[in-house]
Amino acid sequence: MASIELLERALAQTEHLVAAVRPEQGDDPTPCRSWEVGRLISHLVYDLGEFTARASGRDPDWSGGFPDVLPEDWSPAFRSGADLLLHAWRAGGSGLDEERQRFTLSQQAAELAVHDWDLARATAQPTASLDPELATASLAWAQAALQPRFRGPEAEGKVFGTEVPLSVDAPIQDRLAAFFGRDPAWTAAAAS
Repeated sequence: MASIELLERALAQTEHLVAAVRPEQGDDPTPCRSWEVGRLISHLVYDLGEFTARASGRDPDWSGGFPDVLPEDWSPAFRSGADLLLHAWRAGGSGLDEERQRFTLSQQAAELAVHDWDLARATAQPTASLDPELATASLAWAQAALQPRFRGPEAEGKVFGTEVPLSVDAPIQDRLAAFFGRDPAWTAAAAS
């Protein structure tokens, strides 16, 4: 699958999930460590801006916090950010060689895909309906790219948890989540 197509599919899937989140779900827990639903959506919107910086040939700035996005702005803010990101990639201004562009596009799609699982699980949207081809491509990218030094406890500043063991027969969406350190058995009810 071409990388821009992969990213487009990831953005469309995330937009669909965000649009289905009800405002009263904003404080609900997510499998994404210490973020509730509203913070996860704010993170996704913030990421789009940093992804766009990379696609435009600038260095992203991951050092700052990200602002809260109000529930009434979740969908429009995500759609606006997605449009800017796709425009930046299509304009070809990233300054990256072809191999690095493909890597970065796949990285961005994988970030969205795993957070799609988080958001779907947290808001009782079916994870089984998440794009299996996107999940497969994202898992393949992550298995090749995610270095062990980034895994570990959040208290130690690690971005990803340790991989959760899961059968190779499990749904691909759950295998992707497990690889990124999510427990496929996670439920909002158990987290509350």
